[in-house]
Amino acid sequence: MITTELIQKLRSQSGAGILDVKKALDETSGDYDKALEILRKRGEAVALKKAGREASEGVVTSYIHMNKIGVLLELNCETDFVARTEDFQTLAKDLAMQVASMNPRYLKPEEVTPEVQAKEREIYAAQIEGNKPENVKEKIIEGKLNKFFEEQCLLNQRFFKNEDQTIQDLLNEAIGKMGENIQIRRFARFSLDDHESNESC
Repeated sequence: MITTELIQKLRSQSGAGILDVKKALDETSGDYDKALEILRKRGEAVALKKAGREASEGVVTSYIHMNKIGVLLELNCETDFVARTEDFQTLAKDLAMQVASMNPRYLKPEEVTPEVQAKEREIYAAQIEGNKPENVKEKIIEGKLNKFFEEQCLLNQRFFKNEDQTIQDLLNEAIGKMGENIQIRRFARFSLDDHESNESC
C-alpha cells in the first residue's frame, strides 16, 4: 500500500518530485528500496545530461570545528539564482562538514596520481599472505584500491548524514532537484593536528 508517509519519506530521501516518487512506487508495487534505486539511477542520468553545462556560479563556504579544524569549499552551479537558494547553501555546508569529519585527500579517483596508486598496490601486494594465484591477488589488490578511493576521494566517500549514500549520489540528487549542473570545484582542510593544509584543486 502506497501511503502519504511513504511518499514523503521517499521524496525526502531522494530529493525527487512527488510525481516522480509516485511513479517509482507504482512501478515497484510500493517497494521502497527498489523505488529509491530507480530514482537514484534517474538522478545519475540527469546528472550525466547536465555534466557538460557550464557551472560558473556558486559559493565558497567555510566550516570551523572546535577551532581545531577549518574547511574552505567551492561549490559551483549554473546560475546565481540557484546559488542563493537555501537548498544549495545547505548542500555546500554539508559538504564542508564532510571534508572536516572524513578528511579526504582528493576530490575523485582521477586525481590520484599513477605514482600514488602504484605505491598503494605495492603495499597491498606485500600484505597478501600465502601462494595465491595471480588473478586472485589482482582481485584482492583491486578491492583494496577501491576501498582506498572510498576513503580518500570525497566523491566516493559515504555521506556522514546517510551511510547509504555516496557524495556523488548526494550531488546527483541535488542536480535532479535543482535542475542545474552542480560540481565541487575544490576544497581545502586545515587542522592543528596536521600543521599542514590538505587541498584538492
